[in-house]
Formats: sequence, structure tokens, C-alpha cells
Amino acid sequence: MTYAILAAILFGISAPLAKLLLAQVAPITMAGLLYTGSGGAAGLVLLLRKCRKDHLVEAPIEKHEISWLAGAVLAGGILAPILLMKGLSGTPASTAALLLNFESASTTFLAAILFHEAVGRRVWLSVGIITGASILLTWDQTTGWGFSWSALAILSACVLWGLDNNLTRHVSSRDPLTIVAIKGLGAGIFSLGFGLVLGEGFPSLSTAIAAMLLGAICYGLSIVLFILAMRELGAARTGALFASAPFIGALISIPLFHETPGLQTFLAGFLLLTGTLILLREDHQHSHKHKEELHSHSHTHDAHHQHHEEDIPGWHSHFHSHAGVEHSHPHMPDLHHRHAHSQRSKSEK
Repeated sequence: MTYAILAAILFGISAPLAKLLLAQVAPITMAGLLYTGSGGAAGLVLLLRKCRKDHLVEAPIEKHEISWLAGAVLAGGILAPILLMKGLSGTPASTAALLLNFESASTTFLAAILFHEAVGRRVWLSVGIITGASILLTWDQTTGWGFSWSALAILSACVLWGLDNNLTRHVSSRDPLTIVAIKGLGAGIFSLGFGLVLGEGFPSLSTAIAAMLLGAICYGLSIVLFILAMRELGAARTGALFASAPFIGALISIPLFHETPGLQTFLAGFLLLTGTLILLREDHQHSHKHKEELHSHSHTHDAHHQHHEEDIPGWHSHFHSHAGVEHSHPHMPDLHHRHAHSQRSKSEK
């Protein structure tokens, strides 16, 4: 869970800092700079890593997984950031940061409905509370029918990021730096070009560098940590833990923009915190079967990896087989526990 929380902290910081830069950068260009920075930094690390003469730690992306990654780039790398930047331009930073919690609800809903990930009552309760808090934050009495269009743009971005998270889960066993490099550079270059076509001006060199550095740290590193977390927890639970990100963003926004949070913000924040704490108390255990399998991913020789074809210490990657086995132990929907659930286990609390 540590990876998910660290990813949340980094991403939570990005919203108020990005809003600060939006005073000097147009929204679509800003999204392009953020993602170009994340992809460029990941690409640089990949080049440096190739200079090392060491065993392969991470598995490369395979051909049949390219479609999953392409969908993730379109949904989460191109469309979602543009909507977020548009939404940030018309929404108070603290409210916008808390609204990003809706990404966790979208991730969990899509994981359960479209991708059949095991989601129990505790997870659904957590998602329901977080969703209710997000709806509360969108309510704006100054608009004609009660909702802010800027807030709805942020919510739409969260739905697309929820889809992105589930598509990325299908390649989470692969090298996260490669995934970030492809997503970042692909989405960033597209958004920069799109901004130029629409006539958005390019910012000063110092502002562009600042935006790219922000993207490298708060987007690139955050995505790497998020992918590592999905290996252990699955998309739904990682997304729900990621909901702690807006609390960090809100805390930074209040002194940075001299905002005064009202009762609505405090109530929503309490609900969001409650939903996150409920998820942390989940206990999932039941008898389950592992089918025979041959695959490749980063691993060590642990309880699920008893092969000894190669005597390699520490983390490494190579094709290896798993024998079929049936057993019971506490687990999450990680790389080796994405089995179907015909009914909720009695030991799931």
C-alpha cells in the first residue's frame, strides 16, 4: 500500500501547483508540458539503465498488450489532462483537488463492471462515500441548475482516468518506466501540437521548464508508483487509496491561494477521509485456485515463485511457469490473484 500512498501524495501536490502555472500557460499546452516532462524523464532513466550491465529487472511490453496501452494513452494521457486543465481554470484549487477523489470511484466501478475485478461490500461502501463527497463538492448555487461546468470537466477527467487505470492494469506487470515514457511522450506531444493548432501561445522557457519538471515528478514518478501498487492491490483498491491525493492538494491550496474553505468543503473532506479509512480495514481471504500459467514479470523467489531455472538473487524478470494449486490466505487482486469470484467469501470483512 506504500506505493499507492506515495503516488497519491505526489499527484495531490500537482493540482494546486498546476493551477499556479495556469496563469502563464494555456490549459492544453499545460497538459502537454506536464506529460512531455513525465515521459521525457522516464525515457532518460531508461537510456541510463541500458548502460548498466545487469540482469533484466522488468519485463518488456508484448505485442498483444499494445492495444491496452494505446487506450490508456488516449483516455488518461490526452483527453483527461485537457479536461482537468480546463476545469482548473474555473474552479477553486482546494475544491478541484478534492474533486479528484472521484477518480477512485470511477476506477472501482469500471474495474468491477467492465473488467470483473473482485470488489466486496467494504470496497463498495468506501466508493459510495467518496462518490457522495465528490457530488457534494460539485454543487454550486451560483449556476442555473446547480452544478459548475468547470467541476463537471474535472469529474469527466476522473472518469477517463478511471478507464486509464483499468487499461493500464492489463500491462502493470511490464516495465513501468517504459509505460510512463510511451504514455507521457505520446500524450504530451499530441497535446502540445493540438494547443498550437488552436492558437495557444507557448510560455516562456523558464515557465515551460517548470511545468515539465512538475510533470516529471508529480506525474511521471506518481504513475510509476501507481503501476507498482496495482501489481499488489489491483485497480479498484489502488484507485481508492489514491483518493488520499486531494487531501494533500487541498492543504497546499488553502495557504497558497489564500482560500477560505467553507462548511461544504469540510463536510466533503470528512466523508472522503471516512471512505479511505474503511478501505484500509478490508480483509479478503478465501479458498482459491491458481491455474497453470506461463508468463514473465518482475519477481523474486517467494511463495508463488518456487522455480529455480535460474539462480538469480533479488528482483529479476524472465519467463517462468506456475503449477496449479488450491489454497487459502489473505490476498488482494494482484498479478497472481485476479481470479473470478462467484460469491463473496465468508471471511471477507
